[in-house]
Amino acid sequence: MKIIYPVFVTVFVSALLFSCTKNRTLGKDVIDSESYLNGTTVDTFDLITYTIEEDSSITDNASNVVLGSYIDPKFGEFDASFYSQVRLGGLNPDFGDPNTIQIDSFVLALKYVGYYGDLSPQTFEVYELDDTLNLASTYYSFTTKNTKSSNLVAVGKGTITPKPLTKTVIGTDTVDAQLRIPLDTNFARNLIVEATSGSATFVTNENFLNYFKGIKVKTNNPAQSVGQGAIFYFNITDAASKMTIYFKQGSVKKTFDFVINSDCADFTNVQISNIGKPIDLVLQDSTKGLTEFYAQAFKHRAIVKIKDIENLPKNLIVHRADLSLPVQYQTGYRFKPGSSVSVATKLKSTDINYTSLGILGEFNEGKKLFSVNLRTYVQALVNKEIENNGVVISPRFFINSSERIIFNGKNTTNKTKPKLILTYTTY
Repeated sequence: MKIIYPVFVTVFVSALLFSCTKNRTLGKDVIDSESYLNGTTVDTFDLITYTIEEDSSITDNASNVVLGSYIDPKFGEFDASFYSQVRLGGLNPDFGDPNTIQIDSFVLALKYVGYYGDLSPQTFEVYELDDTLNLASTYYSFTTKNTKSSNLVAVGKGTITPKPLTKTVIGTDTVDAQLRIPLDTNFARNLIVEATSGSATFVTNENFLNYFKGIKVKTNNPAQSVGQGAIFYFNITDAASKMTIYFKQGSVKKTFDFVINSDCADFTNVQISNIGKPIDLVLQDSTKGLTEFYAQAFKHRAIVKIKDIENLPKNLIVHRADLSLPVQYQTGYRFKPGSSVSVATKLKSTDINYTSLGILGEFNEGKKLFSVNLRTYVQALVNKEIENNGVVISPRFFINSSERIIFNGKNTTNKTKPKLILTYTTY
């Protein structure tokens, strides 16, 4: 099953992704290893591996939102929805006499930037918010907001087979792929009536946001089976993502847009249930991570600790420290590892936050493993500049994807095991 990934501006393991207040990078003062041509190579280090669980991830105003659900055989249920404000496409619109308007359709369009899973049908629902959102507020993956009770999706139109790989045709125009959710035209008429009522609702966006606080978009897929479903990635601040009323006034076709832009507050809510799944067993007993361990967007990070490496002699110059992390993945399987992982650590065991190592581990499709260059990290351990608290491995797009990874531990029955290959000289 083909998977496409969102294109984002990359920030190496930012403070946001790790819920940090500060982000530092290791290794800038380390001696240049390229100055040394020969060295000793060791590959017998004992690697301790396990998985930890995050209690909160900040998700507001990320580069994309996620939406959908799937059931993973190893990780359990993943269900994502999003909340967003909606603003006026134009102030003080002139709808004329609403009695002369014929509404053809009302559509919520969301521009795809990727997906993860399979393309089976999902049932989408849209609700009007009963709580306000604020661009200056912080929202987490567990945050919820009250909504009104009525589903705004047109009756019988909510079940859709997403097509993120296919261009969308709108009238005579062909555009980049969109999810287009038909909304209730009666609600569109209510909006037009409000705009023509003589109130100031449509005079400013502030007034409109007091009247219409925003939307929650979710899925409702109770019949999904294990291995079925997908999570979809949308750029909701793209000009193509909007709510549009299509109507006729007399014989003239017209449209009016309600837009979602960078002035709109938004966040993603994610519900993950791992109860009874293999990842839950590792969370309950970390020693089981020596057989296999896991990482999952929004909630779970993998830990790799190199046992006793801090006890190497201090007069050691690290030329290379190549960590290979084999994964369990069959080519073509719908739940594929992402193309890279982010890497961080705690400088001291008492630290609350993680510090970025400023590097990415890259996935090798042919060898089915992630390769991570830990040279600066290992040199800092040898120099006693940091404590050996292990490295934290996470999906690169931790707060805007649904990627998950199954890593082999040292006790795996599979052919390949995690390994650190260290090349160094002494002085």
